Amino acid sequence: MKKIAWFSFLLVSVGEIISLVTGIEVMQTICKPLIIITLILSYLATVSSEDRSRTLIFALFFSGAGDILLMFHDPGGSFFMMGLIAFLISHVFYIFTYRQHQHSESENGLQGIQKVRLAFPIILSGTGLVFVLYPVLGDLKIPVMVYALVLVVMTLNALLRLGKTTSLSFWMVFTGALLFMVSDSLLAINKFLEPIVYGNVWIMITYISAQYFIVKGLIAHK
Repeated sequence: MKKIAWFSFLLVSVGEIISLVTGIEVMQTICKPLIIITLILSYLATVSSEDRSRTLIFALFFSGAGDILLMFHDPGGSFFMMGLIAFLISHVFYIFTYRQHQHSESENGLQGIQKVRLAFPIILSGTGLVFVLYPVLGDLKIPVMVYALVLVVMTLNALLRLGKTTSLSFWMVFTGALLFMVSDSLLAINKFLEPIVYGNVWIMITYISAQYFIVKGLIAHK
């Protein structure tokens, strides 16, 4: 069952990328909602019932809701706003999940100046992109700024797991969090600033990879 679930996730993920490259809308309509559904099923098939994280399942659920909402387009942008809110909620649940999947006391955890030094590039990249996009955001200035703040906090919480979990778990989750930032940055640039060549393809590749690395990394926590 576990192998079938993970293969299904791989299959619909590849199908989604192919649909974006070829422009087959029917394939995308089928594959995109199934990405998170198959990822949840893969998690449930891999982790025993007593070890499952409800906050992770909620994070994935709201990510899936965001995926579906962003498939719809309307002149007023209401679906985009609802999708933004869904992903914002997802990141909040990810923050709680990261804190669950780490040891509360660890001599190897980041200390003092280490936290500042390693966190600075993440904060700089997040605020820098908002600064660049700010003039073209229009009525979405405040929502995008709030979302960017939560996204940065989510990534910082992934960083702060360093030394408080296994090396594999840390690097997979942190890589996933960084890929989430890359994916959302590409989406924002592609939507508000200027179109990126094969932008939707790169957005989905980084997004799918982000979700995969985060889930697999959390599973690897001991």
